[in-house]
Amino acid sequence: MKIAFSPCPNDTFVFHAWAHNLIPGAPELEVTYADIDITNNWASGKNPTDHDVLKISYAALPWVLDEYALIPCGGALGRGCGPLLLTNGSSWDPSVNSADPTFLSGRKVAVPSERSTAYLLFRLWAAQNVPGGFGEIIVMPFDRIMPAVRDGEVDAGLVIHEARFTYPSYGLKLMTDLGSWWESDTGLPIPLGAIIARRSLDLDQITAWTRASVEYAWAHLEASREYVLSHAQEMDVEVVDAHISLYVNSFTGDLGDDGFAAVSALLTRAADEGLVPRIDPAKLR
Repeated sequence: MKIAFSPCPNDTFVFHAWAHNLIPGAPELEVTYADIDITNNWASGKNPTDHDVLKISYAALPWVLDEYALIPCGGALGRGCGPLLLTNGSSWDPSVNSADPTFLSGRKVAVPSERSTAYLLFRLWAAQNVPGGFGEIIVMPFDRIMPAVRDGEVDAGLVIHEARFTYPSYGLKLMTDLGSWWESDTGLPIPLGAIIARRSLDLDQITAWTRASVEYAWAHLEASREYVLSHAQEMDVEVVDAHISLYVNSFTGDLGDDGFAAVSALLTRAADEGLVPRIDPAKLR
């Protein structure tokens, strides 16, 4: 079975057991490690793929639900784990209040994918907070965004994953935590990354294998360490552990009613703003 997910610690932690043939009855996996922008485009058909299972952004679901189904476990959804909007404090004009969102009017902003949840949250937040709108959106791999902000290639950057823990080391400053904004605005957790599988497959079985891999990871915390560290962009063990504890949580084991409500709310709001195609909520379950 062909699967594609990112080399980030939460994904390698979750799929370690299945990728290493530790789940009884599960088929052997052929793993492709890819940035989320790549998997979003693969799943949506912009760059066709033959992968059976993929990790994508929840924001990309409206383009894929005809061919792929949402697997209710294995993904990233939670509280206190949203994307951050960062800027380079040293480049701010001291004559203006640079923490004010209006700073972004007409500016260049780097994002990890135009179909990422991070970008969708940013667009929803900006619609309320940035009069006149921002300037140019530049898509780049998430690990390049902080250096680009630091070096002045862009004015601000939207970051995900372990950047939440490491951005101060780049001399960057937090403009807003989009996850905190979403939670305070909706009371719901933040839908980040989804696991999807082709509808032609046995979805109940794929769900069972995915959940078994998650449960194995929790029951054998040290078993995946070498595998996780070998793929991590950030090699510091403490950062990797913090990343896993934040992004692998109860919603990873089972989305549940709160998880589905969060996904539905995000995609409904985005459709209301004309940012994504409107979906049939029945296709989420």
